Amino acid sequence: MRNYHLYIILFSAILFYSCNESSSSSKTGDISKESWQQIETKAKGASLTMMMFQGEKKINRYMNEYLKTELKNRYNINLNIVPGQGKEIVTNLMGEKEAGKSTSEIDLVWINGETFFQLRQIDALFGPYTDKLPNSKYIDYNNPVIKYDFQEEVNGYETPWGEAFYYLIVDSAKIQSPPKTMQDFEAYWKAHPGRFTLSNDFSGMTLLKTWLVELAGGLNNLDGKFDEEKYNKYSTQLWDWINRNKKYFWKNGETFPASITNVAQMFSNGELDFTMSFNDAEIDNKVSEGLFPKTSKAYILSAGAIHNVNYIGITKGSANKEAAMVACNFLISPEAQIKKNDITYWGGHTVLSYDKLDKKWQEAFDALPKRKYGLSDQEIQAKSIKELAPEYMLRVYDDFRKKVINE
Repeated sequence: MRNYHLYIILFSAILFYSCNESSSSSKTGDISKESWQQIETKAKGASLTMMMFQGEKKINRYMNEYLKTELKNRYNINLNIVPGQGKEIVTNLMGEKEAGKSTSEIDLVWINGETFFQLRQIDALFGPYTDKLPNSKYIDYNNPVIKYDFQEEVNGYETPWGEAFYYLIVDSAKIQSPPKTMQDFEAYWKAHPGRFTLSNDFSGMTLLKTWLVELAGGLNNLDGKFDEEKYNKYSTQLWDWINRNKKYFWKNGETFPASITNVAQMFSNGELDFTMSFNDAEIDNKVSEGLFPKTSKAYILSAGAIHNVNYIGITKGSANKEAAMVACNFLISPEAQIKKNDITYWGGHTVLSYDKLDKKWQEAFDALPKRKYGLSDQEIQAKSIKELAPEYMLRVYDDFRKKVINE
């Protein structure tokens, strides 16, 4: 079982650091004064290490077969990808700071939410820099979903990379009317014991946050800055409800899968009736791979579909900030975003504003293979809700361990 007590250790440790120090310089000079041509010139021949989630085959294919090749061929940048997300990223970068290291072993990180919040608190991210990226012209930075990461203003310290919406997946041949409310779930669990679980990771915690929103009577009651009193009130109800029903979960709720990848595998082999996803192309991907049945159906809970953006951050200790910026700029190029949006490669939802694209890029997006399964953009947008403040995720992580797993 993963050890989530580190989240509270990290949450406490950030109090020792400040976000006030500027991080706009690199070893090669003041990047803010460099032209983009100078940045590209200094990027040539550099090697970058990127830490990111590596639990999905199509994501790994995009990164290893496409991105690595393009960065090498176009800019002579060598990209090395290492596994790690959330806790691992913060632990690594905080460890380097505490050890007094001025140069980090990590250049790029795939992050959002509570991870961004923690890294900003310990001053581990380089920025602001996104206004230097030529391809930023294709992004609407005034869009509140992009401007705010878990209600924390990005302020140029992250490059938007993909939009995501949270939903559940069932086999419609087995479940015609899937549960959408907490009351529905309780009835379903009692009638079908052992057929449900949630992962002890970002995806599983997002489900818990969605139920927290339901208990609060809607997002409006939890919107804005973290509210300790409200969290204590509604989370107490949530943990009581989970503990009352976890005996109906997979393995009697005595253990929980470490990753959403494990949950998806158990759904695939028929061991579970539910899985969850942030990728609106998840069903198409898994059906094409022969992993999910063609009768798989996506649906949104009554509280709504949590909608967020994931980002790429450059570490403050990176010795190759120019190369990291070139990589970020390529990641938000229309060409790279079209490849990423293609369900035959990944299916990740683009962050580019369609109206800001030239006609040839609009036509290229329009020509992409259409999703046959899952939800339409209209359905998702109609039921999307924004993320809660990052402290809610941090507290849910820790309290789930203390009040459910260890109960």
